[in-house]
Amino acid sequence: MMKNLKGLALAGLTASSALFATSALAAEPVEIEYWQYFFDARVTAMEQLIEGFEAENPDITVKMTHFPYADYRTKVAAAIPAGEGPDVVQLFYGWLNDYIAAGLIQPLPVDTFAPSDIDRDFFPMVQAMKKDGAYYALPTAVRSLALFYNQRLFDEAGIEAPPANLDELVEIAQKLTKRDGAGNITQVGITTGMTAQDHHWFREVLVRQFGGTPYDEDYKVVGYNSEAGAAALKFYTDLEKEYGVTASGFMDEPQAAFKAGRAGMHIDGSFRIGSLNAIRGLKWGVAELPTAVDGTKSNYSSYWVNAVTSKAEGEKYEAALKFMSYITSDDAMQIWLDVVGELPAKPSVGMTEANANDPVFGPFIKGLAYARTTIFANESSQRQVLVDMVARTDLEGQSVAESLAIAAEAEQKILDTYYSK
Repeated sequence: MMKNLKGLALAGLTASSALFATSALAAEPVEIEYWQYFFDARVTAMEQLIEGFEAENPDITVKMTHFPYADYRTKVAAAIPAGEGPDVVQLFYGWLNDYIAAGLIQPLPVDTFAPSDIDRDFFPMVQAMKKDGAYYALPTAVRSLALFYNQRLFDEAGIEAPPANLDELVEIAQKLTKRDGAGNITQVGITTGMTAQDHHWFREVLVRQFGGTPYDEDYKVVGYNSEAGAAALKFYTDLEKEYGVTASGFMDEPQAAFKAGRAGMHIDGSFRIGSLNAIRGLKWGVAELPTAVDGTKSNYSSYWVNAVTSKAEGEKYEAALKFMSYITSDDAMQIWLDVVGELPAKPSVGMTEANANDPVFGPFIKGLAYARTTIFANESSQRQVLVDMVARTDLEGQSVAESLAIAAEAEQKILDTYYSK
């Protein structure tokens, strides 16, 4: 059935990509390069898309190159200024400003990639890719957060359904937590770790659910040093300190504990689906993130985008635009969902009845409707600020209010330094 769906999607790509049709290419064959970081499912999906694109465009060949994630940005930054490397490149949305400032990518032409059409057709968080009235990049897929839960552990504890709100989250986590005779935790009710996805959960979900805002509208001013921010941080740290349902550093990283069947619940992104599917014997389910007690919903969305590099000129530029149209079409997004597990960047694909009600993809897709995308100046540095914030409450016994204030000041310095350039 899955193969049939992919075949139908590939067959429909010609009609879908016609929306952004570019000028006719010369009859002479042209080769363009596409670069992305290495991830098995992503490579497989792109191979399928390239195959379909080349079948519809026999005069264009797409050569894909991929690198380990750790080396990827360095390779891209070195290749393009030298006139080498990709004509179309994949980049994390948070790197956009850096790529523009370095002259690595060029804006998409507004006559074929009309901003008004993109604003209308894509999920709103994609508008972060628009600068000075033009889009510089577009995603095939987006990501959101959801609550993974271990169905076997739920059944053992007599828990019928995942938590609907934060109070229920604590109650269920307490039922799932186990300790040995010496009091050491052997199974956590819920994983925690700011080095994973919890820094997003704190900023865009918990702070908002407790009535605050993490930043101003432009994401240039930190806003979480507030009563709401303190309440959000207290809730997060109390999972370990007050309720004892988790432990910092348990099994080194949160996803490892969940994969090993030693965590009842785990907050993660939709990109985790593929790796969990590969684990034999792990019976798991997915639910939307728990709401605030008053029902307030919030979520975080991130994505990788594709952009045309400054290296692409002439026939390669025209071919690159055509390839961009193809890989951001509705049918390409369905293929990406089927193969990678990442969510379509357009409601027209994501919010179909079949996708929105899918027991695995559905909670993530529904979360997109109320998700926000943090605009980072430097994601790794801003993440480290929150890692240190929690660590000070653990290792130094610092109060929530004190540690929160230090974190807000440190992150504001990162933002001020970046935007003053």
